[in-house]
Amino acid sequence: MLIDLRNLLSGTKEEISVSAELEMNVFKYAVAEYDIIAKKPVELLITRIGKNKLHITGNGYVALSIPCDRCLEPVQTDICFDIDREIDIKEDSGMVEDDEEKDYIDGYNLDVDKLVFGEIFLLIPGKTLCKEDCKGLCLKCGANLNQGECGCDRASLDPRMSVFKDILNNFKEV
Repeated sequence: MLIDLRNLLSGTKEEISVSAELEMNVFKYAVAEYDIIAKKPVELLITRIGKNKLHITGNGYVALSIPCDRCLEPVQTDICFDIDREIDIKEDSGMVEDDEEKDYIDGYNLDVDKLVFGEIFLLIPGKTLCKEDCKGLCLKCGANLNQGECGCDRASLDPRMSVFKDILNNFKEV
């Protein structure tokens, strides 16, 4: 959703309050793509704080379907975010002075999806687990070990420790 900022920047209005629907249904970035399974409108308050300066505050909620890092089962990950930004738009070109903000300001329009993307990106957890004691997948057959044992022999030793295993086997023969 695009929000026109010209009324604020011209001085016609001092602030606007917007309840913006997110248009994105999938959260994509370089290495991953997660479905958005629930979302609420983003509540924004945009205030003029000076000539060509705006203060954006707001909050929102999305729920992403992120695969468990151990067993790959989908996990609903709730993300609540708060927005608090100040932007300074150059008078002659409609461009934002800070490079960081150029992606969600285009001319005199604020792109809510791009603004929210940055907030969600920072709040995605580094590790997502379906449960704390998730057993993961079998390294040999790929079975989900949370659903039961697969029967594979998963005993693997560090190759550096194989000498000790040979010594123990020699003692068993005696």
